[in-house]
Amino acid sequence: MKSSALIAVNIKASPHKDACARKQAERKASLDALPPVYSTPLSLSEQKIHALSLSRLVSECKAGEIAPADILVAYAKKTIAAQSATNYTIDIAGHDTTIGFSRNVNHPVSASSAIVRLLQDAGALVHAKTTVPTGLLGLETSSDVYGRTSNPYKDTHTPGASTGGGAALVACGGSKIEIGTDLAGSVRIPAHFCGIWSLKGSAGRFPSWGNQSPLEGLEGLQLVCSPMAGSLEDLDEFWKRVIMAKPWEYDHTCHPIPWRNVDLREDGRKLKWGIVLEGGAVPITPACKRALSMVAAALRKQGHEVVEFIPPDLERGLNLAYQLLFSDGGEQIRSLLSPNENLSKASSSVLDLLALPKSFKQFLAYITRKSDPGSASLLRIMHSKSVAELRSLTAQRESYRAEWHNRWREKGLDFVITVPHPFPAFRHGESEKVNLMTAGLTTIFSFLDYTAGVLPVTFVDKELDRLPPNFVASSPLSSLAYSAYDVDDMHGLPLGVQIVGRRLEEERVLEAMKIVQGSLKEQGVVFEGRVGVESSTTCETH
Repeated sequence: MKSSALIAVNIKASPHKDACARKQAERKASLDALPPVYSTPLSLSEQKIHALSLSRLVSECKAGEIAPADILVAYAKKTIAAQSATNYTIDIAGHDTTIGFSRNVNHPVSASSAIVRLLQDAGALVHAKTTVPTGLLGLETSSDVYGRTSNPYKDTHTPGASTGGGAALVACGGSKIEIGTDLAGSVRIPAHFCGIWSLKGSAGRFPSWGNQSPLEGLEGLQLVCSPMAGSLEDLDEFWKRVIMAKPWEYDHTCHPIPWRNVDLREDGRKLKWGIVLEGGAVPITPACKRALSMVAAALRKQGHEVVEFIPPDLERGLNLAYQLLFSDGGEQIRSLLSPNENLSKASSSVLDLLALPKSFKQFLAYITRKSDPGSASLLRIMHSKSVAELRSLTAQRESYRAEWHNRWREKGLDFVITVPHPFPAFRHGESEKVNLMTAGLTTIFSFLDYTAGVLPVTFVDKELDRLPPNFVASSPLSSLAYSAYDVDDMHGLPLGVQIVGRRLEEERVLEAMKIVQGSLKEQGVVFEGRVGVESSTTCETH
């Protein structure tokens, strides 16, 4: 007689899945533990608090007219409604800074970053951390650790990346200020997609020391901390207060440059603006071009001079930027990924391209050089670099920066205006079509280390923003990207513009943003966010 035994096999979840599950359970437990009051609508007094500008909040709090706890309750209610208070790049002592990697779960940092210490010393109320994509790489905010974050205007669309969770939270009214990190548009693109205000300064102006990066040691493009706000007034006030707090005493990488008051309208002086109408690898969509045209028309109505600006070869500059950005062949990001951890398709495609044998890429570049010259160019350059190659690229970067400097001076420009991205926010999962190479008009200003701000102008209109009947994509890359441009689906999404100054011109760019916004207002164009006041779904993290 034969006997058989039932053997139970305990199959454990992978460390990656286990870490993700623990983090999601931790978030759920934190939310569930909140008193019921946080799930109720804002009271009348809380609505009044929520409507105050940053400067009014500070002054009334100092005067004892508002208690800090009341401010926290009002904004915590909005945050809970948004359901996006999760993960982030800025270190806060005692909390994880995962930057979307499961390996960083349950590893709280021991010290806060420079900007957090400065803000806490100044009496700021730090109340939430927000979602970012895995490794901060991509145009969509999604990770295995926290799932997917949605656009506050349409939950079928992305808020952008990498500071997508922060942009969504500000747009939903859950935070007065959000601080993210911008390497190639990681703050500016989400601001554009979510209809809020942002300013990326030059490296060394805003404290960035002590923040997490998947590309530690990268010098070719500087990762800089950059704030977002729900109004231009709050953005300006926040920048001013941070600089007046002497950030160089908290961060050794900060330049000791005090706040400089600027009056660009002194004696009625009119400014010269250069408008960039070409988006690099992909043409600017009709929707985004309309927002840019509205700004140009409004400035001209106020007597300013607006001229088309043809910058030094954008493709050459961006190719230099991509080579410096991925000079390690993608090894740093790969080394931080846990087994079976997912990146977005757009990010994975870049790493896959970098991993191909160089000789094979050269062969592909040769056979596609006529049919798809843009892709062929990328195939030739996207590989790891030697020390000698890296030094050569750095020298070429400086030469390219000099070309921009000279062209800017020759044209007598005060500022450049263009779009933050050629597209409005697109549907989840379509960053494989609207890929990382479409972010040229934010990447280039990071490469130049220029100051660049974003402000919202209007919304996508399905009647005004259709492609012309005779539209033909200029390249396979453009054709792929434009397959995601659907004005019926995008109707009602925000559209922003980018205002650019030269290095370390933060005060000037903020004043330029005021001039643009004021000029639009004179034409009856005032951007008013349309996110539901008590929405519980539009900002949801899935």
